[in-house]
Amino acid sequence: MSEKQRTLKSSIRLSGIGLHTGEKVNVEICPAPDNHGYKFQRIDLEGEPIIKADADLVVATDRGTTLEANGARVYTTEHLLAALYGCQVDNALIKLDAPEVPIMDGSSLPFVKAIEEAGYEEQQAERDYFVLTENIKWEDAERGIEFLAVPDSEYRLTVMVDYNSPVLGTQHATIYNLSEFVPNIAKCRTFVFLRELEFLAKNNLIKGGDLDNAIVLVERDNISKAELDSLAKLLGKENLEIKVDGIGVLNSTKLQYENEPARHKLLDIVGDLALVGRPIKAHILAARPGHSGNVRFAKVLKEQIKKQEKGGRSFDLTQTVFDINTIEKMLPHRFPFLMVDRIIEITENSIVGIKNITMNEPIFTGHFPGNPVFPGVLQIEAMAQVGGIFALNQVEEPHLYSTYFLKIDNVKFKQKVIPGDTVVFELVLASPIRRGLVNMIGKAYVNGQQVGEAEMLAQVIKDKVEA
Repeated sequence: MSEKQRTLKSSIRLSGIGLHTGEKVNVEICPAPDNHGYKFQRIDLEGEPIIKADADLVVATDRGTTLEANGARVYTTEHLLAALYGCQVDNALIKLDAPEVPIMDGSSLPFVKAIEEAGYEEQQAERDYFVLTENIKWEDAERGIEFLAVPDSEYRLTVMVDYNSPVLGTQHATIYNLSEFVPNIAKCRTFVFLRELEFLAKNNLIKGGDLDNAIVLVERDNISKAELDSLAKLLGKENLEIKVDGIGVLNSTKLQYENEPARHKLLDIVGDLALVGRPIKAHILAARPGHSGNVRFAKVLKEQIKKQEKGGRSFDLTQTVFDINTIEKMLPHRFPFLMVDRIIEITENSIVGIKNITMNEPIFTGHFPGNPVFPGVLQIEAMAQVGGIFALNQVEEPHLYSTYFLKIDNVKFKQKVIPGDTVVFELVLASPIRRGLVNMIGKAYVNGQQVGEAEMLAQVIKDKVEA
């Protein structure tokens, strides 16, 4: 079922301090029209330039994600973008009177609360999801950063962080769909190691830093008062008493979750991958992520979108995994409703089958005389039969089972299929098979160009007994 885009019902106004610039900033998050996406506007500069939230416009990822366009920059965009994306606001114009988004409490929660208070306005345009159709792997071996995106019917994220630290070792965090972001992720705060603070302060990178907007992790228990006084002076907090009670968290700040740092890394990924520019349906797994890796992977996903939209795919049509005789032993269908001629590829999570369209198809008698067009509904049936073969291939004695449709979503037809065409159906498992439920994302191609697509859910049921 299609989903409509949405924006805010009314504008939101917030004020705060930029974490790195230390400048006071007023931000107004405004409703925006259909297909607008996220855009920042520097209203303090001449001409009030606009900067699109786009991975290709990222110019820096040091302790935050910085965008630049039209002679203007916006710093530390990730927490606000995560709030908008996590609240499923598709379109917003973000006006700033300073160069940096306010840090607030170091999480997305203040933005989320304001968004929920403003409410949502459903729009006319449909959400244009990027539905991943193949596994995408990317890594930076030198930095130990790894990303893997696999097809899924939801937006799922799994994060692993490993700092080889006595206070912050290996941690994991996961969301199984976007609805979990607000209750479980939005309030998780940014964090920094005490050993990093002096460097950051000396390099003017945390002018707005405070113990109220970051978790400070302490890895040693022999820190002198002189060191702490010097640190307070560097931070411009001479009147603040900084205390360390052994290894743990500075000033005894309590973590909201044992894995709050990993959850915050997940929050950052949501914000940085909002720069892809489309809502995503995929399971993304990240190991040791940071803003640099997040943004580079966002660019990889943008390239994948271009590839999928172009639709060019090559298949080796000379291969045969299952011929028509084997297919007839697996599927109950027969002429004129058996619509798979051959399976040319099958893996643990995908299958490719073909259907040759000839003028002898009975449907062309009436669809349409003088203008034969293979019906879209039969293209979907053929695609489903390919998916059925994949499902039945997972069980012993497949001839004792049947597959039944439960749901079809996001069906699109891009061009006509006519006699003489060979239609190649490629289906990828969207999620693991559970309780006989098989969810697959399918695409149809003719001569390497995409002609249709659909997402389908079926159930495999044993309905026969061996005689």
